[in-house]
Amino acid sequence: MLKCRTVWKKLAPLARTSSTLCRQNVRKAGLNNGRIPTHVPTAHMSSGLPGGGGDNLKYALLVGAASIGGVAYAYHTMKGDQQRYQARITELSSRSQKAAAKESVTPIQPQPPATETTETKATTEPKPETAPSSQEPSPPASGTEAVATSETTELPPAVGFTPASLKLPSHAPYLLIGGGTASFAAARSIRARDPGAKVLIVTDEPDLPYMRPPLSKELWFSDDPSVTETLRFKQWNGKERSIYFQPSSFYINPEELDSVENGGVAVLTGKKVVHMDVRGNKVKLDDDTEISYDKCLIATGGVPRNLQVIERAGEEVMRRTTLFRKIEDFRSLDKVSRNVKSITIIGGGFLGSELACALGRRSTESDLEVIQMFPEKGNMGKVLPEYLSNWTTEKVKKEGVKVISEALVKSVTCKDDKLEIHLKDGRLVKTDHIVTAVGLEPNVDLANSGGLEVDSDFGGYRVNAELQARSNIWVAGDAACFYDIRLGRRRVEHHDHAVVSGRLAGENMTGASKPYWHQSMFWSDLGPDVGYEAIGIVDSSLPTVGVFAKATAKDTPKAATEESGTGIRSESETEDTATSAVASVTPAPVVENKDDYGKGVIFYLRDKVVVGIILWNVFNRMPVARKIIKDGEEHADLNEVAKLFNIHED
Repeated sequence: MLKCRTVWKKLAPLARTSSTLCRQNVRKAGLNNGRIPTHVPTAHMSSGLPGGGGDNLKYALLVGAASIGGVAYAYHTMKGDQQRYQARITELSSRSQKAAAKESVTPIQPQPPATETTETKATTEPKPETAPSSQEPSPPASGTEAVATSETTELPPAVGFTPASLKLPSHAPYLLIGGGTASFAAARSIRARDPGAKVLIVTDEPDLPYMRPPLSKELWFSDDPSVTETLRFKQWNGKERSIYFQPSSFYINPEELDSVENGGVAVLTGKKVVHMDVRGNKVKLDDDTEISYDKCLIATGGVPRNLQVIERAGEEVMRRTTLFRKIEDFRSLDKVSRNVKSITIIGGGFLGSELACALGRRSTESDLEVIQMFPEKGNMGKVLPEYLSNWTTEKVKKEGVKVISEALVKSVTCKDDKLEIHLKDGRLVKTDHIVTAVGLEPNVDLANSGGLEVDSDFGGYRVNAELQARSNIWVAGDAACFYDIRLGRRRVEHHDHAVVSGRLAGENMTGASKPYWHQSMFWSDLGPDVGYEAIGIVDSSLPTVGVFAKATAKDTPKAATEESGTGIRSESETEDTATSAVASVTPAPVVENKDDYGKGVIFYLRDKVVVGIILWNVFNRMPVARKIIKDGEEHADLNEVAKLFNIHED
C-alpha cells in the first residue's frame, strides 16, 4: 500500500498534465467544429480522421508515450524501494547479531546507559511510581513555587542524557546555561507561558537539576545508610522526598529537541559553555560544539570561595580541604566524616553553621571531633544582632561542636599526618580535614566573550529590573546583580531568590516585561528545633529592634513543616495572606533582651524604615514581612507591628 501511494505521488503530475492537454484539445476541437457547416456529407473519403485529424493523432501518440514512460518509471521506483528495504532489513539483522555477540563477551555494567531512563528508574528505585511525562503539566497556581515537587512522588536518582555518541542540537529556541534551581524555575515558567517551547539546559554537572538546601540540612539527619546514593531524605515533618526536582522521565533527550512536536525540556549534562557570541546569538561548548539560540538565560551560579592561605599551603592541604557546594561534595564529606577523627569548619555563616550542627549531631554517635571557627565574636555574627549571635553560639555548642570565635587563619601546614591551622593570635588547631565555608564567588566566566558588565561592588552580571543583561540575554540566581525597585541594587545567594528570579526571567524571555519586585526570602535551620526565616537586607551593622515571646512546642522547624506539609518552606509562600501593617502613635519602648529567645521578630532599620526582617522560630508569616518591606513606611512602634506576626499566641 505504501509503495502504491509513493508511485501515485510521482505519477500524479504526469496524469494532471495529460488531463490538461486533453481538455485543451477538446475545446480546440469544439471551436473547429463550430466553423463546419451544419450539413455534413454522410461519406467522407479523406485519409485523415474526422474532427481534428492530425492533432488527435499527435495527442494519442503523446498519451501513449507518457503511459509507457510512467509504467517504466513505476517499475524502476518499486524495484529500487524493494532493494533499499532488503538492505535495511539486512543491516538491522547484522546489528542485533553484533550486539548479541558483544553481550556474550562483555560483563554487565552496574548502571545502564544514561539515555535509557526507564531502565535506570527500575534499577535505582524498586518502588512503583507515577512519573510526570515529558509533556508539560498544567502550570501551578501563581502563589506556589514553580519548582515545587509533589511530596508524595517517588523520585529515583536522576541520570543525565549526555553519552559520548550523543548528537547535540545545533539550535535551541530557549537556551539556559546552568543546571541549578534558577534554570529549572525558568524552564517551567517558559513552558507555562509557551506550551510548545523547546528548552535546552546546559550544565557542567553530571546531574539533572536539583535543590541544594538539603545538602547541608536534612540529608545529614537521614537514618538511611545509602542516602549518599539515593539522595532521598525525610523532612522534619517525616515525609520523604528526593532532592531532584523531577525524575529523568520528565525531560526529553537532547537529540529529540529539534523533532519533538510539542516541545519540552532537555538537559545536556557534563558540558560547559566556554564562549558566548552575543552578536551571532550562539555559544561554544568545551568540546567546540556550537549551539545557536533565540533567547538565552545565564544561571551559572557561583563557586565556593577558598582562603588564600589554604590555596598556597600545597597539594596535600588542598586534598584534605572540602569546598562544599555540589552533590559530589556532600558524598565526599560524608565519607570523610566516617573515616577521620577531627573535622574543622572555617566560617560562621549559614552554610558553616548548618554543617557544624549536622556533623555535631553525628559526633555524638562516634568519636568525631567537630570544630567551627570564624572571625566574628559569635555564630552568624554578620547577620544576627550580637545578643542573638551569642545565644546561637551556645546552641551550636550544645550540638557537640567546639566553637573558636575571633579566629583569623594565618597559615595551614601538614605535619605528622595532621593539618595544623595557625591563627594570627598564636593559637594552634590540629585537625584531619578542613571544610571551607566562607562565601560564594559568582561565576562570571562568560563576561569577557559576551561583552557583559560585571558589577564592581556586589559582583555578578549587572542586569536591569527585568533581569536583562543584553538583547535576548537574561541572568538569574546567584550570578545576577539586579536592581531591586525597593532596596536598590543587590545580589542574593539563596534558594528562594533562585526560584523567584528564574521564574521571572522565564516570563520575560517569553515577552512578559515584568520588573523584579518580589522580596525573596531565605531560611536556615540549626537542626529540627531552631530555625529562622529572613527577608530583605539583614545586616548586623544596621540598627535592629527585636520583639520576643515564649516559645511553645509548635515553634520549631519540625512543627512548621508538619503544619504546612512542605520541607522547603518557601514553597508555601503566597502574597494573598499578607495584611497591612498598622503603626501605633505611641513611642517605641526599649526592648529588653532575655536569655532565652524562644521566638520573635527582628526588624532591621535604615533611615527609620524597615529594610529587613528575621522571623526567629516564627513560620508561615513571611507574606506579612514581605508586605511591610514593600510598603516602605516608617513605623513609630515596632511592637505593634510585631503583633501582626501573632508571636504572643500560644
